[in-house]
Amino acid sequence: MTPVRVLAVASEVYPIVKTGGLADVAGALPIALKAHGVEMRTLMPGYPDVMRLLTGADEIRRWPDYFGGPGRLLAGSHDGLDLFVLDVPHLYARPGNPYVTTDGVDWADNGIRFAALSRIAADIGHRLVPAFVPDVVHAHDWQAGLAPAYLHYDNRPRPGTVMTIHNMAYQGKFDRGLIGAIGLPWESAFDVHGLEYYGGISFLKAGVQLADRITTVSPTYAREIQSDEGGMGLGGLLRERAGVLSGILNGIDTEVWNPQTDPHIAYRFGAGDLTFRAANKAVLQQQFNLDSSDEAPLLGVISRLSWQKGLDLLLEAIPTILAEGMQLALLGSGDRDLQERYQAAARANPGRIGVMIGYDEILAHLVQAGADALIVPSRFEPCGLTQLCALRYGAVPIVSRVGGLEDTIVDIGEADASGRDATGFKFGPVTTNALVGTLRKANTAFHDKLTWRRLQLSGLVTDVSWRNRAGDYAALYRDLMAARRA
Repeated sequence: MTPVRVLAVASEVYPIVKTGGLADVAGALPIALKAHGVEMRTLMPGYPDVMRLLTGADEIRRWPDYFGGPGRLLAGSHDGLDLFVLDVPHLYARPGNPYVTTDGVDWADNGIRFAALSRIAADIGHRLVPAFVPDVVHAHDWQAGLAPAYLHYDNRPRPGTVMTIHNMAYQGKFDRGLIGAIGLPWESAFDVHGLEYYGGISFLKAGVQLADRITTVSPTYAREIQSDEGGMGLGGLLRERAGVLSGILNGIDTEVWNPQTDPHIAYRFGAGDLTFRAANKAVLQQQFNLDSSDEAPLLGVISRLSWQKGLDLLLEAIPTILAEGMQLALLGSGDRDLQERYQAAARANPGRIGVMIGYDEILAHLVQAGADALIVPSRFEPCGLTQLCALRYGAVPIVSRVGGLEDTIVDIGEADASGRDATGFKFGPVTTNALVGTLRKANTAFHDKLTWRRLQLSGLVTDVSWRNRAGDYAALYRDLMAARRA
């Protein structure tokens, strides 16, 4: 097995900094790749949380002026992850999450902040760190999209490049005047074959245009983003580059998400004995101020509250949830109007609808362990991780037929044709009527204890780990290296 060195570039990495699924992937993939002969180091910004956790780091380089202020490149490790950290306080030492202020507004200099991250990635690709010369630079989402661009425009011998799209909706769009400030050549970079995007520039478009390989996080999403609607302005380019585009399903960290050892749930359990799921359900009902009931199907939601996630459709389905004798426990935050409408629904239906606004990692584990079903009604979903966690915990997924949801769940009506055991329920088109019909079908199945237990057990034995998926990335890296040598 040929050893491979890969520099991953990510704006967030679990368990250090997390706002979404990107962090989970960036945190789990490097560890899973070790079994496949891939040494991966991850480059990330030096946010305050990162600097607090990165103890005993080595200083690799120092600059008096790095994109407008002093900066350092550090090397260290945390929780099994080998890291490079770009410590540039004037860009990253700020309150709020990695992308927005405490008021929820994008940082005005986000273009500079993430161009700086990509620039140092390219420099590491050009042997800035002699002890770690990567064979491949793997950029995650728009925040790292300029890494393939810098390597391309530097016009020097370089490693191979991979661009992974986690969500087409976020494209890193900025004014074209930024090109000079971030050190890219105007004449070649501001071009339809470079960064130019409807009169401005897009960091994601740069990565899609200039990387050697493009991946996204499920095979179905790889097809969807080649359409005009799914590509969100980049469908034509992705069709042009279809020959280097592939979809590799995400996995989850099955050590973190393990009901047999999970410290965050009330009672631990495994596929061999689901008895304690009922005890977790009781605790979950108590946490969300729901009536104590074994017979009421408890629907769980862990989600950003947004149009993309289809949470407006679920609101419209609440009369059906109530009429069918179901309960709803929702954990999430996002669109203010949706937050207020869900809170109003909870006030109007005490004991039946429970809502907690915000994100709580510990409570998310309890929702998975206690809910009878986990609803993901997304209008588009590149892969989705909550339904993978649900399978692991015996919460039967109810999902829309899009992206990775289509790829990871076997519908109860499709099991015989697919040759795989059913693990949940899928609905399409993504409408309130289709969701309502599927909720009724799920309610009927719930009261058939044998059918429901079969769905749970099929989910519990489904491989949702990174084991095989990491192997697909390792094969991609080796294929890219062989192609570049040819």
